Amino acid sequence: MSKLGFDFTFENIERLADIVNDKELSEIAIEDDNGVKVTIKGKKLPPPPMPPMGFAPMQGGMIPPATPQPAAESDTASGNACKAPIIGTFYAAPSPDSAPFVSVGDTVKKGDVIYIIESMKVMSEIQSDFDGVVKEILVKNGDSVEFDQPIMIIG
Repeated sequence: MSKLGFDFTFENIERLADIVNDKELSEIAIEDDNGVKVTIKGKKLPPPPMPPMGFAPMQGGMIPPATPQPAAESDTASGNACKAPIIGTFYAAPSPDSAPFVSVGDTVKKGDVIYIIESMKVMSEIQSDFDGVVKEILVKNGDSVEFDQPIMIIG
């Protein structure tokens, strides 16, 4: 609270109220030279928005959002869908100058590295869960991918 040479007229108090509202202040308090005090309180502001739901670390790992979106299945190929185990950015090759880990028509064995997902600046090599032939790659290099999103079809 500050002491000011202030005249408590209706017009001055109204101007202070306008300042509180215009500046979205929670309150302003003034006191004149005679010890008369006035406090003007503004509207209560809503709480700040909640951050978007997403992944939260839990016991050293990542967990999916509380309401996962159903994964879209490919209409053009049938087989086993290799799905993203985490959210991040899909990379088909270990570096921009390198050949992709796999291409459509390549034969893969369970455990072969088939792509990379970068998440939180960490590169994770993703291994195939299936033996078979790569029938379709459903995302492009550099695409953002979601947890449990189909990335490629192996049949």
